[in-house]
Amino acid sequence: QLRHLFGSAVPAFPPKFYLAMTKSMADERRSQLEQYLQNVTLDSNITNSDVFIGFFRKLQQDTFEIQTQGAFLDVYLADGSNIRLDIQTSDTAQRILEVTFCKMGLSRELIKYFSLFFFQDRDDGALSVVKKVAEFELPYVSLQSMKELHCKLGIRKWYMDPSLDTRLMDCRASLNLLYMQAIQEVKRNWVKPTEGQMQELEFLQKNENKAKFLELIREMRFYGYVRLDPCICDYPEEGCSADIYVGSNEINCCIKLPTNQTKEVSFKINRLRSWQVTSLGATKDGEEDTLELRFEYNDSGTWQWITLYTKQVSSLS
Repeated sequence: QLRHLFGSAVPAFPPKFYLAMTKSMADERRSQLEQYLQNVTLDSNITNSDVFIGFFRKLQQDTFEIQTQGAFLDVYLADGSNIRLDIQTSDTAQRILEVTFCKMGLSRELIKYFSLFFFQDRDDGALSVVKKVAEFELPYVSLQSMKELHCKLGIRKWYMDPSLDTRLMDCRASLNLLYMQAIQEVKRNWVKPTEGQMQELEFLQKNENKAKFLELIREMRFYGYVRLDPCICDYPEEGCSADIYVGSNEINCCIKLPTNQTKEVSFKINRLRSWQVTSLGATKDGEEDTLELRFEYNDSGTWQWITLYTKQVSSLS
């Protein structure tokens, strides 16, 4: 159907094996199918088409045996408040985002700067962003499938260039969203202000000077980055723990070496050639999955693979 609608814009479907497949053949075909889906979703015309959305809507509902019916869905803001929506269980993320913006009085023109995310509030006070919700995804169905993770659905900005904040400052509703998220990231220690900057932020927050608060925080380290859950990495040697920030065209790792020394390393995005994400299955206690992220990086003219491991699937989903 996609071929009929979009012709050569749709990549060739991986060929089938007509004889019994070995494990290596099955692994190869699985990899080819994953690559096919990644290539298809690069074209927004395809992912926004009724054929694509209809296929994945049915797939999600059939997989988790959820029929189309009315339901309530809570969308959380960064200050902990929520907006309750009256939805259909088959509503896509894009539809839910549009309804949320309407209830908040936000212009449809600003939707492209925000997205829905699944997140967890940890008992230790940490904030874990599980993943961005795909536009064709059915948030109600996904939440039902992730009940054991105790996830919430929230709205956050979807860009990593802090200068884009200025495009949203004239709208009161979008200004409030940016302000709430900035305060949240300061409280959760995502942003690294100096002592003097922290005092100024507290003064501006006390006086509810939101515009000045956002102007100041844009100058601070790691503002506009996404912080991943703590990981284990094999760089510069195996067994190192790392705090990882992604933004400003880099993967920034604060690595704790086995000698207890700390080393900060920045992997620039323009020096990454490819990456792989693999689930390694449950740990020995059977309670958590281990996720492996590998990326190929050009270090001083030599390509090498850097590997990160996390016991929380939420980190790198």
